[in-house]
Amino acid sequence: MTLYVNLADLLGQRIENGFYRPGDRLPSVRALSLEHGVSLSTVQQAYRLLEDNGLAAPKPKSGYFVPVGRTAPALPAVGRPALRPVEISQWDQVLELIRVVPNKDVIQLGRGMPDITSPTLKPLLRSLATISRRQDMASLYYDNIYGTHGLREQIARLLLDSGCQLTTNDLVITTGCSEALSTSIRAICKPGDIVAVDSPSFHGVMQMLKGFGLKALEIPTDPITGISLEALELALEQWPIKAIQLTPNCNNPLGYIMPEAHKKALLTLAQRYDVAIIEDDVYGDLAYTYPRPRTIKSYDEDGRVLLCSSFSKTLAPGVRIGWVAPGRYLEQVLHMKYISTGCTATQPQLAIAEFLEEGHYEPHLRRMRGQYQRSRDQMTDWVMRYFPQGTRVSRPQGGFMLWIELPEDFDTLRLNRALLGQGIQVAGGSIFSAAGKYRNCLRMNYASKPTAEIENAVKTVGSTIARLLSETV
Repeated sequence: MTLYVNLADLLGQRIENGFYRPGDRLPSVRALSLEHGVSLSTVQQAYRLLEDNGLAAPKPKSGYFVPVGRTAPALPAVGRPALRPVEISQWDQVLELIRVVPNKDVIQLGRGMPDITSPTLKPLLRSLATISRRQDMASLYYDNIYGTHGLREQIARLLLDSGCQLTTNDLVITTGCSEALSTSIRAICKPGDIVAVDSPSFHGVMQMLKGFGLKALEIPTDPITGISLEALELALEQWPIKAIQLTPNCNNPLGYIMPEAHKKALLTLAQRYDVAIIEDDVYGDLAYTYPRPRTIKSYDEDGRVLLCSSFSKTLAPGVRIGWVAPGRYLEQVLHMKYISTGCTATQPQLAIAEFLEEGHYEPHLRRMRGQYQRSRDQMTDWVMRYFPQGTRVSRPQGGFMLWIELPEDFDTLRLNRALLGQGIQVAGGSIFSAAGKYRNCLRMNYASKPTAEIENAVKTVGSTIARLLSETV
């Protein structure tokens, strides 16, 4: 990433976090040049980028200022889950979300789909086509249970950016991040065990816990800093928790990046109470700032962190290739993988390894990070324009999911059913809770480039919310 983009990211983050407030004068070009050791032209380019993104406004002979009219929406409130283990429900609502077949007549604002239309994915498609035409038939054979050596080698190099020093022998290729998470959970837990989770939390993990006969203990989670360490420590003192499962980087659905100090403190807690951490980093490479945030795994010295990820969100979900670095639980994870899917499909592994080795991954990520950040800002503007006053909106630091909080007595299940008749789908908030909380919240996807069609869909969601609210008065 170029110097001016790095500088613009740093200043933009300070503006978004309130370090510079509306109307404040931003540092001079010369001051930033001296502070960061870059040229004056680099600073000027950074300010032009901030101006394009609506974060800075020039005033003749005065410098750059944070726009006075810039107002950030209120963030969602920290949830108040019951601090006790509960059995998971909501499968019928999850099924309602995922069984809708992709259809050009339905605008999918609820699914966790990346944008797969980018031209930077063409080399991957070429690799898939070339490998399928080869005469040596290598892609049709089983590989070993660990996955192809070439892909594991490329992933080990990729993980250096997240602070991890891993070898090919530390990694197991899986069928997407879902298998990485499910094998990790089963490697550690048995029916009846308790798993602490952030709240709201990824609905896929909720249903895994349900399917394996486990109980979830939801921990209050801040939309900026993540899981409450105080509440987690209290839970660890009171309950025999077997594992902590969370998504600390570009969280789904809140979008936060947990501060590095919190990651270290969380790992210290896990060590003190001798519990495993199952870390979902599937969105980590899509952080809007560079370098990307470190994983909790990067601080792990005793192998208690199982790092799970995949290419489903960074490349395409259809390739179904993920991985897990299970640390001390390697043998258990391998056994769970063997009795579930066995070896992962070889052809997409070979194609992705080639895509990475030829240097296509980083340019693709740069393009998608920029697109998603711009789409986040546009989607937030639309929500604030078309949704009822008082709507609270998350401020994602990566990925492509927006978490929206409506009045406490609002029912997003009813909203979704009303929207499906209009060719729109959102994700109701209750599926992100083991106990069915967050019924007044919804998650919306902003991965696609903003279009008039998507704006009209958001406008329709807002008007439908207003209508349903008026009917309940």
